[in-house]
Amino acid sequence: MNFQLSEEHQAIHEGVKSLCERFPESYWLERDADGVFPHDFYRAMGDAGWLGAAIPEEYGGSGLGVQEAAIMMQTIAESGACLSGCSSVHINVFGLMPVAVFGTVEQKRRMLPPIARGEVKACFGVTEPDAGLNTTRLKTRAVRKGDKYVVHGQKVWISTAQVADKILLLARTTPLEELSPGQHSSGLTLFYTDLDRSRIDVRLIEKMGRKCVDSNELFIDGLEIPVEDRIGEEGQGFKYILHGMNPERVLLAAEAIGVGRAALNKASQYARERVVFDRPIGQNQAIQHPLAKNWIDLEAAQLLTMKAAWLYDNRQECGANANAAKYFAAEAGFRACEQAVLTHGGMGYSKEFHVERYMREIMIPRIAPVSRELILSFIAERVLGMPKSY
Repeated sequence: MNFQLSEEHQAIHEGVKSLCERFPESYWLERDADGVFPHDFYRAMGDAGWLGAAIPEEYGGSGLGVQEAAIMMQTIAESGACLSGCSSVHINVFGLMPVAVFGTVEQKRRMLPPIARGEVKACFGVTEPDAGLNTTRLKTRAVRKGDKYVVHGQKVWISTAQVADKILLLARTTPLEELSPGQHSSGLTLFYTDLDRSRIDVRLIEKMGRKCVDSNELFIDGLEIPVEDRIGEEGQGFKYILHGMNPERVLLAAEAIGVGRAALNKASQYARERVVFDRPIGQNQAIQHPLAKNWIDLEAAQLLTMKAAWLYDNRQECGANANAAKYFAAEAGFRACEQAVLTHGGMGYSKEFHVERYMREIMIPRIAPVSRELILSFIAERVLGMPKSY
């Protein structure tokens, strides 16, 4: 086993780090205050070719794997951009893999190059208010009428819909009541199409953190989707979405590690410089030991995450590893952010020192895209052989 970054991986880290240095923490503090999408960061990532990292080369991307994407996303987060920077480019990096894997050649040529170049923005339309994590219970309905589908329904927690041009939409083409028990994952169809604001009402959700990457409710009333915007076969959309779930968990894990390391770096610097009772507070073991534990946690999370990424890239079963990495990295990142706030004392509550922003943003990997509790249930059932509990 070789635990060193390869030359290629080191080059990715250095290249992304160099770009992120053009967007200092003051930039992200401003975006946290004004809520404006980081268009110039997005544009810079597109110009540098990073948005198409995992898109096949023949369609305008770099054809890299999830290991490379994880290094890239972790580097963005660790720069102080945190989840705001990562979420602004997330769907470009791996979100359209269902198109890259299951789309026709015509669809790939039409849909992938613009997203790789950053010429369009897209959002991911899956979650619904009454379904939550139970994706097979989605109710948004797509009815075929000739050469188009007409869609009615509702989505929630849809990121970037305020600025998106396109939507990757999962909708039900066969009603639940027409399916036999145990077949509810069938009858869902995937589309990648225009986000037509005359048919989709996008309503902003005010939230705790990551203000500059919007979250929304969508109310869809008569959206017309051409048949040529359907990805793969009708009724097989759930299978296509599942293809991207493990990479998504790996990337969230990497991002959580990045935020945790940013917090640990801030806390360590403050502990070295802050003098109380005529000595730096970092000389006190009560300050040292929790931060040392954070470092150990984040190192362990790194190993879990890169193992899951390696398994995926080598086409080996990685579901348990990807979920474990996401769980452990999110918790390790949270503990590091919490300790960074506490190390700063009263100033940890101040926006000036950034760690309170880290604390708000690290909550996202703990909640999304799958809860901690469902991950534990998955591992108990699939790895430990226990009865299904839900």
